[in-house]
Amino acid sequence: MQAFLKGPASISTKPVAAKEKSAAGSSGEGKRTKPIPWVEKYRPRNVDEVAFQDEVVAVLKKSLEGADLPNLLFYGPPGTGKTSTILAAARELFGPDLFRQRVLELNASDERGIQVIREKVKAFAQLTASGSRSDGKMCPPFKIVILDEADSMTSAAQAALRRTMEKESKTTRFCLICNYISRIIEPLTSRCSKFRFKPLSDSIQQQRLLDVSEKEHVKISNEAVSYLVKVSEGDLRKAITFLQSATRLMGGKEITEKIITEIAGVIPEETIDELLLGCQSGSFEKLETLAKNLINEGFAVAQLVNQLHDRVVESEDYSDKQKSAIVEKFAEVDKCLADGADEFLQLMSLCALVMQQLTQN
Repeated sequence: MQAFLKGPASISTKPVAAKEKSAAGSSGEGKRTKPIPWVEKYRPRNVDEVAFQDEVVAVLKKSLEGADLPNLLFYGPPGTGKTSTILAAARELFGPDLFRQRVLELNASDERGIQVIREKVKAFAQLTASGSRSDGKMCPPFKIVILDEADSMTSAAQAALRRTMEKESKTTRFCLICNYISRIIEPLTSRCSKFRFKPLSDSIQQQRLLDVSEKEHVKISNEAVSYLVKVSEGDLRKAITFLQSATRLMGGKEITEKIITEIAGVIPEETIDELLLGCQSGSFEKLETLAKNLINEGFAVAQLVNQLHDRVVESEDYSDKQKSAIVEKFAEVDKCLADGADEFLQLMSLCALVMQQLTQN
């Protein structure tokens, strides 16, 4: 009898030991920091960390002090902090505990047709918001619906949204985020406070990139930082991504302009100079060889058009008549490339016109 009673006891001790081991293992694993992209790692956590968008920050700060928040419409180029700003404000308003309950974020990757607006958004907006934060701070009596990339919503979905915005104004605030305000229907824009996010200035971008480099112990020259800012064209997200890619590529060595050129897919200045010299030579065979080499090396013709445009417009070597003809051709080529035309044929067409304009005189 004693042996029978001892058996289960001895058996039951084993799973407990196993559980303790697994618990210890899981706590040890939990201490390891998960690697996340630098873009997410250095995303602003509060409104004060948002760079260069003074008007928006001022309005959101007032709402954090207890004033009511209007419906918002953020628009501007990508990578200027639109999504980061509203997420940082929502975190400060609701705290980490209520953030998930009070904020509904829908992105362009989610389905946002008229059915989703009528069902999911409407159901969330109709919920009453009450309760207080665990840290004792004031909690506003409304929820926030964030519709990112709102310019990709259908007109029918936008029309369905305007009625919901009116009916649920007591319990819900909407924040629409888009790149092109012209694609948002007029009834929605009139219901929101509009804020344009400006492209970040070079000095602000350089400061942020240097801060990230210092925290991540990245060796990068000032010239490379300036070039990184130029290549990213006011998009801080793109700049930080390029910086992380370059750091992984170099493995602790100093990052130079050449490395950033390779990472960003920018066409080297020497290649563009060579192509323009080929156009000036008047030899179609030489031009064809240069164009083939450019395509074979994997450079994007759309990128070449952008860089050539800046070069031609800023240059003093061309007359106004030549510039107007070449720039008009740039527009045609860019449209054809966007529609899926063959890159080599479009490049040859562009180069032939440039050669014609340069050799006429």
